[in-house]
Amino acid sequence: MLRANGVLLRHGMAAVRLLERALAALVVCLVLLAPAAACAGEACVVALDGPIGPATADYVVRSLEAAEAAQAAAVVLRLDTPGGLDSAMRDIIRAMLTSPVPVLAYVAPGGARAASAGTYIVYASALAAMAPGTNLGAATPVALFGDTPIPDAAHQTTGDAERAKVTNDATAYIRGLAALHGRNADWAERAVREAASLPYDVALREHVVELTAASVADLLAAADGRTVLVAGRQMQLATRGAVLREVVPDWRDRLLGVLTNPSILYLLLLAGLAGVAFELTHPGIFAPGVLGAICLLLGGYGLNLLPIDYAGVALALLGLGLIIAEAFVPAFGAFVLGGSAAFLIGSLMMFRDPGLQPPGMVVDLAALGAVAIFGLVLGELLRLRRRPVVSGDAALLGACGRVIAWHAGAGRVQVGGEYWHARAVRTLAVGDAVRVIARDGLSLLVEAQ
Repeated sequence: MLRANGVLLRHGMAAVRLLERALAALVVCLVLLAPAAACAGEACVVALDGPIGPATADYVVRSLEAAEAAQAAAVVLRLDTPGGLDSAMRDIIRAMLTSPVPVLAYVAPGGARAASAGTYIVYASALAAMAPGTNLGAATPVALFGDTPIPDAAHQTTGDAERAKVTNDATAYIRGLAALHGRNADWAERAVREAASLPYDVALREHVVELTAASVADLLAAADGRTVLVAGRQMQLATRGAVLREVVPDWRDRLLGVLTNPSILYLLLLAGLAGVAFELTHPGIFAPGVLGAICLLLGGYGLNLLPIDYAGVALALLGLGLIIAEAFVPAFGAFVLGGSAAFLIGSLMMFRDPGLQPPGMVVDLAALGAVAIFGLVLGELLRLRRRPVVSGDAALLGACGRVIAWHAGAGRVQVGGEYWHARAVRTLAVGDAVRVIARDGLSLLVEAQ
């Protein structure tokens, strides 16, 4: 019995090994017979639309990391941007230069542009292409010092020297990117120093980009077989037949985009402060305080992501604090007026980069709101001053009443719905109308009307 079981076990093991060899052979045959398109991998299309900020940089960097993990054949960075923050741009370029997946910059669709920071990204890409009807350039760092030309070295002031330093740094940076990929470095310097721009056909002729293509599919077909520099080594592109996959921003990217929008960030801070102030003046409602705290935390997170002048933030907060203080310490509008001025100046100072400042209309509406509060508070104070006094001795003097009981020069009177002990110089009778002329402790001195 044991011998029979051993024979069966050996035969079973042999059958298992035979089945394993058959499966392995089947896998090899499937791989060999698979079409070439299946081996080409994917081409990830990452859309970089709008201003370049911290949220955009995070989205692009994480998309490049995901493409590396998926062993994609290439990443097509589709550009349509007016520029953005220098720090965010450099984060994107660092990720592009260190990624083992070739990054193809593609200015598209028709009518798109890669201005300012977008031009640097195009120069940093392994392969640069533009769609018909697009342009790039104007890479002067105007966000830092406007479009003032760089003065002669012999006539530089301290501010001029700072501007020259920033421009020279940007020029060296883009020339280094141009030398890395063999592109036109002289025109790149002109784009920085003179804000030069080029349309797509001239950019191709001037060796600023390598290709023009009407679509992403055309770009991948034209790029196939080209040798490019990727992460410091030469690589031949194999993009023909690659499956296109759009990389869509997830909820985190969209949330960061909202929180780093200067207008929304500004409104979040205002709403948060208004909610907290309402809770302080009307304790026990809870909802305004909770919502205000959430808005303040979200606004603080957004401030942490942007280059903020904290002196401006402090001045704006001081202004709002003075406006709120008017509700507790009436200063006949002085706190509201001074707070409105501080709030407006702080709002203008808050964002260092002029490209990130909220629209003037948002700031103006906020300032008008503060002025409206000033008008309401001041009007209410004036109205209260004109109202008659309804409590204390001032309210009693001159008040009218009638005698309830009277005996020997004293008795009880009813004044304003209350009963008082009263005295009078002349004799009074029950039901007589009287007027209060003085108060002595808990007694009133009255006289007949």
